[in-house]
Amino acid sequence: MMTTATPSGTAQYATFYLDGLYLGIEVLSVQEVIRHQPLTPVPLAPPVVRGLINLRGQIVTAVDLRARLGLPPQPDDALPMNVVVRTTDGVVSLLVDEIDDVVEVHAGQFESPPDTIRRRLDTLVTGVYKLPRKLLLILDVERTVACGASTHVS
Repeated sequence: MMTTATPSGTAQYATFYLDGLYLGIEVLSVQEVIRHQPLTPVPLAPPVVRGLINLRGQIVTAVDLRARLGLPPQPDDALPMNVVVRTTDGVVSLLVDEIDDVVEVHAGQFESPPDTIRRRLDTLVTGVYKLPRKLLLILDVERTVACGASTHVS
């Protein structure tokens, strides 16, 4: 994944939480962030496809990011938020625990993913930024949604 840096050598990421992890996606890949939406189940879909949402008339595949990363499911009383991203195959919603802010980071803060990164994360995280109180893991959107979550509905 290539990061789009601004002329000042900074990059912006839309950030969110997932099971205590602080994750980011390049802000240019994000179409919008919305509250929980009703999901329509998809029979015979891969386990990471939680269902379909209707986004103002557009049918969008919702990918359970917890399942994609091999994390435990959210508690039954917790409703996921939607980070709607644009991919080469179309629009996909990533279901996350909590939305945070857009963070601007400097290119000099970027590091390769540490060797200690969790198993399923190592192929999806392109790098990390060490922030004052936490580690920001940068997700590769294309690889993250390449899990059988076709955005094309017949």
